[in-house]
Amino acid sequence: MDFSTIAGIAAAFILMILAISSGGGLGLFIDPPSAMIVLGGTIGTTLVHYTFKDLMGAVTVIKKAFSAHRLSSMERIEQIINYAGKARKEGILSLQAVTKDVDDPFFLKGLQMAVDGQEPDKLKEMLDREIEYLEDRHDRGSDIMVSMGTYAPAMGMIGTLIGLVKMLQTMDDPSTIGPAMAIALLTTFYGAVIANVICLPISGKLKNRSYNEILDKTLIAEGMRSILEGENPRILEHRLHAFVAPKERQSHFGKKK
Repeated sequence: MDFSTIAGIAAAFILMILAISSGGGLGLFIDPPSAMIVLGGTIGTTLVHYTFKDLMGAVTVIKKAFSAHRLSSMERIEQIINYAGKARKEGILSLQAVTKDVDDPFFLKGLQMAVDGQEPDKLKEMLDREIEYLEDRHDRGSDIMVSMGTYAPAMGMIGTLIGLVKMLQTMDDPSTIGPAMAIALLTTFYGAVIANVICLPISGKLKNRSYNEILDKTLIAEGMRSILEGENPRILEHRLHAFVAPKERQSHFGKKK
């Protein structure tokens, strides 16, 4: 679980609630018609932009914004180097024994293909293709959140116009001015909150998650090809360190990079 995402959203809402409560009742900012205009309008316009299947697929991607990455790049390189040493000493078939210790489906797939005798270049090509499709799915999820972040304020403005029209049509009845003005202002408020507290920040987090996951899978794909080619683990380490910032590099063989 990525607590930074949860803590960030929670902090934003808590601070807003405290600010609202200090100046009056929280109930003043709760208006079902305004919520229906913004939420319903945002979901509806997003469905026009994307298919229902796209939205359902995006739910799985969005979950990644709340999940923590399991291994750092250096931990993954360490794991690959260990397997490279084992394969070099005991043969590629010895990697069959370590598959039970691998919980990453992508890495497990690469190990199984290696044990099954896949050619190095063909294995790398297949893994790279899967990485490309993964990146496309992640981009789609991030784009959907950006779209929702764009539509929510627009629906808020539409709600504001609806409220103003209702207010102007009933100026002769002072009792109707308040509810109409509430719709006019709260829809803009709801749209801004949905866009700037939820949708756009989650989109940014998804892009960061995508970068980290693609880097992790790129390390795996590059490492598996080198293992199949029988490359020296020291050379493999130097190759994989190229994907990591110099200050983060630490040698498996006891030397700081």
